[in-house]
Amino acid sequence: MSDPVRTLLTGATGTLGRALRPRLVEAGHDVRAASRSPRSAADGVEWVELDLADGTGLPEALEGVDVVVHAASAPRGDSEAVDVRGTERLLEAAAAEGVSNVCYVSIVGVDRIPLSYYEHKREAERLVEERPVPSTIVRATQFHSFAFELLETVSRLPIWPLPTAVRIQPVDVGEVAAAICERATLEPAGRVPPVGGPEVRTVRELASAYREAKGLGRPIVRLPVPGSAAAAFRNGEATCPDRAVGTVSWEAWLSRRLDS
Repeated sequence: MSDPVRTLLTGATGTLGRALRPRLVEAGHDVRAASRSPRSAADGVEWVELDLADGTGLPEALEGVDVVVHAASAPRGDSEAVDVRGTERLLEAAAAEGVSNVCYVSIVGVDRIPLSYYEHKREAERLVEERPVPSTIVRATQFHSFAFELLETVSRLPIWPLPTAVRIQPVDVGEVAAAICERATLEPAGRVPPVGGPEVRTVRELASAYREAKGLGRPIVRLPVPGSAAAAFRNGEATCPDRAVGTVSWEAWLSRRLDS
């Protein structure tokens, strides 16, 4: 019987990381979960402290690792320090350790939407492709929770100003985690097809379904958002309709979330 694959999971406490941990364990991986604030060992996972922004804990985190699932990111923080420089440090250390596959998690549209965070994710992709360590790149569309958090914020207002024409393709984080687990193997696959939700929806459609599910009567008004990034979102650059592989709709996810 072969030994389990020793897998380092970065960003283990994030939205995707929390979904990945149990799925990797169930798939037979020996999981080492990395975070700036590690937890006590539980659920068959070994926790280690790792700060990609300055490299703290990197050699210890990678010791004896076969596969890295790189889900750490800083969309609301210093994404250049974490997503670019941190990824560069991780790749150098992974190459030195002889890691078989670095599976990098990215976002659909990073090469088409001029946001600094997206540009940093695209730069990280370039580093992953160019460095000598074998790798796999998996892009996904926005999680359902992204839209939900936006709508939870505006739901307190008497009128909901929203970029109603923006189009996204929300996907269940568990389905993305399952797709990534399939790629977290000793065999790198390079750039693989993206993972998208079952439908492309406008923000107006998402907001209307949310409003109905919560029994609210707030009016939804269009918020004009200028700039090329907003135009790219309106044009559907954050979607991959030919890869609508997710099965959990916005309405189904919303019902489950509000019932929990």
